[in-house]
Amino acid sequence: MIQRNEIALATGLVTISAVAAIKSFRFGLPAFYHRPMDKQLFQAHPWHGVTPGPRTPELVNAYIEIVPTDAVKYELDKWSGHLRVDRPQRFSSMSPTLYGFIPQTYCGREVAELCAIRTGRQGIEGDKDPMDICVLSEKSFTHGSFFLHARPIGGLRMIDGNEADDKIVAVLESDLAYGKIVEIRDVPQGLIDRLKHYFLSYKQLPSDKDKKVEIVDVYDRAEAQDVITRSLRDYESEFERG
Repeated sequence: MIQRNEIALATGLVTISAVAAIKSFRFGLPAFYHRPMDKQLFQAHPWHGVTPGPRTPELVNAYIEIVPTDAVKYELDKWSGHLRVDRPQRFSSMSPTLYGFIPQTYCGREVAELCAIRTGRQGIEGDKDPMDICVLSEKSFTHGSFFLHARPIGGLRMIDGNEADDKIVAVLESDLAYGKIVEIRDVPQGLIDRLKHYFLSYKQLPSDKDKKVEIVDVYDRAEAQDVITRSLRDYESEFERG
């Protein structure tokens, strides 16, 4: 019983009655904490408990982990659903855009297959993470851990070792500066170069001779939508079947 409640607690699907049972078991609290209540106490898990949105892949929900001023790399703790510190940024470069993922997506077999087809490489696998997304906006945000609506306009086909690690590029819905951009080719080249430099260098030490990360292609909106659709099917295959 307690194990089941602890699993619910970690996934953000906990009711007050479940928490009460845990509290009374551990701390000897009064019996009234066992009263059944339907009110949900915790937020939904950002990866599994929130949908990608009814207009996906044209318009998606995006959970933002990192903002451009972050000197620390944050990422979602997949077990608890909370944002945690992954590591300090190694060098002076910081993410040029809002950075996070699309909920209920997964970089698995279908995403890897598309990467292999486009690059002609063998042995490509998915990185087993939700689909990453970079969101362009003129606005400043003080911290991550929030959702927004984003419109994909293209992507970076990134390979980390032998793993497909695509980065969808999108614009914040109704953003005054970027909101009307439809295709990635309309984004200033300097900004795309900044994105590429960030992802090529944020794991790489200056003394490293062998490059682990490659960006082999910058693709358009139609291809980005295909990648997202494949990641939705990969998620379904990984988490919803069987």
